[in-house]
Amino acid sequence: MRFAFAWQAGAAPSRALEAKPATMRAVLQRVSAARVEVEGRTVGAIGQGLLVLVCAEPGDGETEVDLFARKIAGLRVFDDEAGRMNRALGDVNGGVLLVSQFTLAGDWRRGNRPDFSGAAPPNEARRTLAALAECLKQLGVPVATGEFGARMAVHLVNDGPVTLWMDSRHR
Repeated sequence: MRFAFAWQAGAAPSRALEAKPATMRAVLQRVSAARVEVEGRTVGAIGQGLLVLVCAEPGDGETEVDLFARKIAGLRVFDDEAGRMNRALGDVNGGVLLVSQFTLAGDWRRGNRPDFSGAAPPNEARRTLAALAECLKQLGVPVATGEFGARMAVHLVNDGPVTLWMDSRHR
């Protein structure tokens, strides 16, 4: 397969590459166990369920939170008796470990140091993640969290592996 590049070395990328609407992003990993440690102490842990690394961007609100919560709660990514991914979190008594991950907004296209300016400001992101955790709980999903803004060590046993990417622009 051949790819055509619309720019030359040293030329700025097109505006189409630069323009990007606000979006919420997440990486979900099906786990048999996961935990987050801060300074050697466990701050959140789950058994079977989903580790959700989530990034809020400016402008994210109730629409994105509701979309992500319902999708996360309803995703059929757990095996049934036949070994098919046919069960959701509630069917397997699974939980969610929700971890703030602003680096998912990283723009790597220019230079070698990613630009994280696309992530929501800390106070806005903290509110958005808290709203997502609360919405998941209201849907009956047990939720554990990391510690917002802390340097975290995330430990997980990826089951499958099954890893999914979510972006609110792709509905």
